[in-house]
Formats: sequence, C-alpha cells, structure tokens
Amino acid sequence: MKEELNILIQAQYPLIYLVTSEEERAEQAISTIAQLLKPQRRVYIWTVTHGIVEYGQPRNVTQHNTVSPEAAIEWIIRQKEPSIFILKDLHPFIDAPPTTRSLRDAIASFKGMQKNIILMSPMQQVPIELEKEVVVLDFQLPDMAELNKVLTQHLEQNRGRRLTTEAREKLLRAALGLTKDEAEKVYRKAQVTTGRLTEDEVDIVLSEKKQLIRRNGILEYIEEDETIEAVGGLEELKKWLKQRSNAFTEKAREYGLPQPKGMLILGVPGCGKSLIAKTTSRLWGLPILRLDMGRVYDGSMVGRSEANLRNALKTAESISPTILFIDELDKSFAGSAGSGDSDGGTSSRIFGSFLTWMQEKKSPVFVMATANRVERLPGEFLRKGRFDEIFFVDLPTPEERQDIYNIHLTKRREDIARFDLEQLAKMSDGFSGAEIEQAIVAAMYEAFAQEREFTQLDIIAALKATLPLSRTMQEQVTALRDWARQRARPAAASVAEYQRMEF
Repeated sequence: MKEELNILIQAQYPLIYLVTSEEERAEQAISTIAQLLKPQRRVYIWTVTHGIVEYGQPRNVTQHNTVSPEAAIEWIIRQKEPSIFILKDLHPFIDAPPTTRSLRDAIASFKGMQKNIILMSPMQQVPIELEKEVVVLDFQLPDMAELNKVLTQHLEQNRGRRLTTEAREKLLRAALGLTKDEAEKVYRKAQVTTGRLTEDEVDIVLSEKKQLIRRNGILEYIEEDETIEAVGGLEELKKWLKQRSNAFTEKAREYGLPQPKGMLILGVPGCGKSLIAKTTSRLWGLPILRLDMGRVYDGSMVGRSEANLRNALKTAESISPTILFIDELDKSFAGSAGSGDSDGGTSSRIFGSFLTWMQEKKSPVFVMATANRVERLPGEFLRKGRFDEIFFVDLPTPEERQDIYNIHLTKRREDIARFDLEQLAKMSDGFSGAEIEQAIVAAMYEAFAQEREFTQLDIIAALKATLPLSRTMQEQVTALRDWARQRARPAAASVAEYQRMEF
C-alpha cells in the first residue's frame, strides 16, 4: 500500500482517498514518502477543529480562516510549492455541493503541479461527481514486521527484557489484526497483569483481541468447547474436514496444495449444520469469526453498509488463517436475488462485493456458510469454484440417531446402559438432532417435576408428543432432498457410499 501511495503521489494524482482509522501511523507513512521525494514535499493537515496546520507543528493552534472545508480548499489552491494536503474526516461534508465543487476546482488547478490532496477517513464516501477523479486506497493493518517494532520498543521500555524467538513469534501472531495503538495497549496490559511478558501471556493478548473484534458489532469471536466428535453422524463431512486439518500450513503449500476457499452446508434445520461449523475451529486449530449480515446493513447513511462489509472482511483477512462463519446464508442474501429497488440497491451491492471478495481473496480465510432454503440462494453462490464443496445434511439415519442419543445422554448421565438406544432411534424416525435433544430435555423436566430419575418411557412419551419439522414442512424437506440428490455431496457416510455405488 505504501509503495502504491508513493507511486500515486509521484504521478501527480490530485485526489487520493485513504481509508483508515490509524491517523498517526498513516501520517507518519505519508511524511516519510514526502521526505524521500525530489523535491521534498511539505505536508499539511486539515481538521474541522484546527483548520490547516503543517505536519510536525503544534496541533493546539487553530487557524480560524481555514476551519471550513471550502476555505481550507481555497487556501490549498493558492499554495504554489510542492505539497501534500491531508484532509481528515471530510466525509460528513463531502456531499455538500460547495465542498464537492471546491474539490473539483482544486483538482483542475493541480494540473502540472506537484500537489496532492489525501482524504483520510475511517469510512469511504465518494460523491458521484468525484468518482472519476479519486483513487481509493485501504491503509492496511500492521504486518508482523511492524508489530515486531512495537514489541521491541515495549521490551526496551521495560528494562530490556528478552524473549525467545518462539515466544516472540507467538506474541506477534496473536496480535495480528490489531492496529499499532491496540497492539501497544495489549502488550502493556499483559505486562501489568503478570509483571512480565512471555509466550504464556498469549492468552491475554488473544482475550483482548476478541474484545476488540466484538467491539465493531459485525464480527463475533466464537469460542466453542465442543469437539467435532460431539456431532452425531455426518461421517463423510467429518472425513472431508479431517483431511484438511493441516491445509493452511506451510507444509501443505510446499506440497503444492492450494488454500481451501470454503464450504456450503445445506440441509434440514436442526441437523447440526451450525455445530459442525463451530467445532471445525477446534479441529483445525483456527479462530472462528461469525459474520452477522443483519448488522452489516445500516440505512443511517449512504455507503455505510458497504463500508461495514469491507471493514469486517478486512479484519478477518488481517488475522488469517481463520474461519469466517455465515449462518443461514439464504436469509442474509435472499433480497439480492430481486430487483434491489426496495433498499436503493444496497443488497445487490453488498452481494456483489461479497462475491468479488470470495473470488479474488488471496488471504487464508475459509468461508463456512450454512443454509436451509436453497431456492432463496442466488445462483452465483452455487456455481463451481465459489466453494470447494457443497454438502447436504439430511435428517439422521437410524445409526446416526443412535449416535445422537448416545452423545446427549452421556452428557447428562454417566451410566446410560438402562436406555435402549436402538428402540429410541426407531421411535424418532423423521426427527432432527435438535428435536431429539429437546425430547430428552422434556423427559428430564417431566421426571424432575415428579422428583424421580427420567427413564426410557419418559423419552418415548416426549417423542410421541412432538410433531417433527419433517412432517409439518414435508413439501419443503422433500423439495430440498430432490435438489440436493444431484447437486450436493451427502454428509452421511452411508448415503455417500450408496450414491457412489449407483454411479
């Protein structure tokens, strides 16, 4: 990014939009570029609170004659020497006709002059009048080398403490995805908490990192205690995931394997789609972030929703390798299949941006998505190459239902020999895993109210009192099965083997 910014400045691009929340770090990068240019450029910074102040000068002085955006741009146009002008947080004013016109006047006056305006803001907002004139750059978060400088400086300030190479690498990887200021704060927190900074403090850094990720309200850091063995059945799907447990390692790259892109899990509600996604995090040893598409959409300001999605994807990339989990994808992008007129085209733009990112991303972010209603998904999601594999999770087979009973009963009682799992599996034909669990819970409540231990008969009674989803929504489940039979890979081993024999 810095190299690209340097090229744009030397090529006399008049208007550059730098999207970042790291003002100090971005200013330092621009100042370094300005000093290396021939001739050197002076750097000026504008804010609505202090007007235009030269970089390096005290910021507590207010230049009242340049506080308004129009006055500031007029002052910039009058300057004759080679300079770079950083305008901070201009986005609330940029749609105003006087500000837009002033920027266009400045662009016209810069021809043949070594002058650049850099709009610096945490969110991107470009009016249509400037779309052909502006170049947009994302100021990337610190990489390992920059974070290493932060860590080294912190250690030197604490009596030159030393770290082993392994401990340093663990602390640096734990801080990936944080800004420079955030990294400084978490290293100080680890120091204050334990009185020292070693690889044992990685958990403190990760804990703080989770809070910072949650703070944006769009991504959620999921912590799952269950292992993949807590999912009953789905052996074909589990096998696929286990084969790729080391897919993001350097060893896999040296072998010539590409990084996995993602997988889509379709199926009947309550059959373990979300649980399998969460438990994959522990299987692969990777963090899992849930992308809440409902929070991406923000109608408070034009372009805000698109900025939310860009920031969320940028954060996921910065801490990669990671798993990006999108639950109920069919609901998240159902509106994009229509005209998009009801929301001004926001759904279509969000959908297009997400598809482009999935197609072009180079970072090791594995997209794990679930869906219940395949007919609601835009066709672009289902074409080959978008996901590595599309799995279909059907209602559990008799053998899988026995596994599910075994898992849920073992969680609640040490001795389950008194339960006839085969009979229970037969009695719950057509039940999903979630419905089986709820039947066990209902049986326990019944017995608890009578102050006794729950029995086989209690579970059977609960099953008989339940009308499963496969019966209340029989047409929908049948249609989903018919679609998946030729278009998706079955998650159950027995079904997968049967289909292989058919072909």
